[in-house]
Amino acid sequence: MGGACSRKRNQQDEEEVLQRGVSGRYCKSASSKWLATSFSRPATDMLIGSGKCPSLMDLCVRKIAENIGNYSSFSMIPRDISQLIFNELVNSQRLSQSCLEAFRDCAIQDMCLGEYPGVNDEWMNVISSQGSSLLSIDLSASEVTDSGLSALKDCKNLQSLNFNFCELISDVGLGHLSGLSKLTSLSFRRNDAITSHGMGVFSGFVDLVKLDLERCPKIHNGLIHIEGLSKLESLNIKWCNSITDADMKHLAGLTGLKSLQISCSKVTDSGIAYLKALHKLSLLNLEGCLVTAACLDSLAALSMLLYLNLNRCRVTDDGSDKFARLGSLKVLNLGFNDITDACLKHLKGLTNLESLNLDSCRIKDVGLINLAGLRRLKCLELSDTEIGSGGLHHLSGLTNLQSINLSFTGVTDGGLRKLSGLSTLKSLNLDARQITDTGLAALTSLTGLTHLDLFGARITDPGMAYLRNFKNLQSLEICGGGLSDAGVKHIKDLRSLNLLNLSQNCNLTDKTLELLSGLTGLLSLNVSNSQVTTAGLRHLKMLKNLRSLTLESCRVMGRDIKKLQSTDLPNLMWVRRGDWFYHDDVLALNWRGARGRDVTLTAP
Repeated sequence: MGGACSRKRNQQDEEEVLQRGVSGRYCKSASSKWLATSFSRPATDMLIGSGKCPSLMDLCVRKIAENIGNYSSFSMIPRDISQLIFNELVNSQRLSQSCLEAFRDCAIQDMCLGEYPGVNDEWMNVISSQGSSLLSIDLSASEVTDSGLSALKDCKNLQSLNFNFCELISDVGLGHLSGLSKLTSLSFRRNDAITSHGMGVFSGFVDLVKLDLERCPKIHNGLIHIEGLSKLESLNIKWCNSITDADMKHLAGLTGLKSLQISCSKVTDSGIAYLKALHKLSLLNLEGCLVTAACLDSLAALSMLLYLNLNRCRVTDDGSDKFARLGSLKVLNLGFNDITDACLKHLKGLTNLESLNLDSCRIKDVGLINLAGLRRLKCLELSDTEIGSGGLHHLSGLTNLQSINLSFTGVTDGGLRKLSGLSTLKSLNLDARQITDTGLAALTSLTGLTHLDLFGARITDPGMAYLRNFKNLQSLEICGGGLSDAGVKHIKDLRSLNLLNLSQNCNLTDKTLELLSGLTGLLSLNVSNSQVTTAGLRHLKMLKNLRSLTLESCRVMGRDIKKLQSTDLPNLMWVRRGDWFYHDDVLALNWRGARGRDVTLTAP
């Protein structure tokens, strides 16, 4: 069975560029996130709830994991099977230090224990026993220290190491990695102890392709040690606020770079000038840097640049004519800059654009005419701009548009009729008080919508009837306060819903939970600030896929929530009730400790 089950080395998790706006899809606060990382889900996890019949191998592996205490060693079975058993124990949260001993000398290739509880130096002896077979380790958020890293010296074939949020690792620990010359991926996100001195070990990692030092504030002057890493394709030094123009000089020779993230640093237009020779660069994240439109002179030399983030920079209309020279761009983020319609006229030549973020810019209706020719646009972020209904007709020809955010704008019900022809639209954000039932009625032709955000809109019970047209809705937010149980009746048959937020509707009662009991695909439900009581919780028993439940300011008892989790909703991992939340069967105060982790305080 040897290699049949092995994960191919070229199937490692890749960084995916998400074409998001400034705000997260389900988040009400203004987030500065622009990029995110997507990780492939384990095959065993995808089978759960999919309706597919598991294979004999899957069944055997799960059975072994359920009875792991009966086995003392897996070293005599094929390593592919040992790998599957190990993965299942991790995914099901059954792996402990005691049963880890059964995997000693099993020649496992990948040990992904990121954010797994209890991992510390005592685990490293078994982990390192995999020897030259071990190719990938993820110990993110563990308690592993410098001493623990010394155990890896014999794992000479390691290709990928991930120590994100490992706060007990310092320059000393980096020194223990010096012999791992085959490393291609290395990550130390959020580490206050790594300095430019410790980075000297990086010069020996000549095969390094990906290096992630996000939120490592003491690495100023350390980039000199990566000057010779000619194979480096991805470098992330976001939120390293000590990085300056002088550091950029050391990147000038890394001509293989394809992705560079230096957001929230002290880099200016002068520092960007050092990047002119990086002709393979396709992604450049400058969010929050001290750059202006003048940096576009240097960026014009980057003919393969596809993704550019200038969110929260110092870009103004002055010099914005240089945007016309970036014709290859697919994604452009200009959110939270002091630009006006005068800048938009220089964007109309960027006909390859698929995503444009203008969140919180001083854009008015007249400027939207410059977007009419961007026929490839799929995502348009106009939240918190000065546009109203008058300019929306300029968008009617954008027939590839899949997502548009018009929250906190002057758009009214009448303007929404101009969007009715955008049949490809899947995501629409209309979080604004002036939107009413009339506006919702104008959207009924958009039957392909999967995400609809009407968070603050004044939707009433009669208006909810229009939602019956949106059979494909996966997420819905209506929190304007105008709903009662009568309105909820209109959405009880939207079987595709997996996220539903009805908070702030104070007239909802336990009847609402009864009406929603048939939406068995729900993963997240929020009915905060309603009249829901403990008695209504019984209606949720059929929602077996529910993972998140928010009941703030509802009359529910903690003990009944815990009972619901333990007896009827095994997948429910997060329940919030007022200032308290249940997570993994523990009632805890929602408070973050000094080290950025949840502090658990047992509640009565």
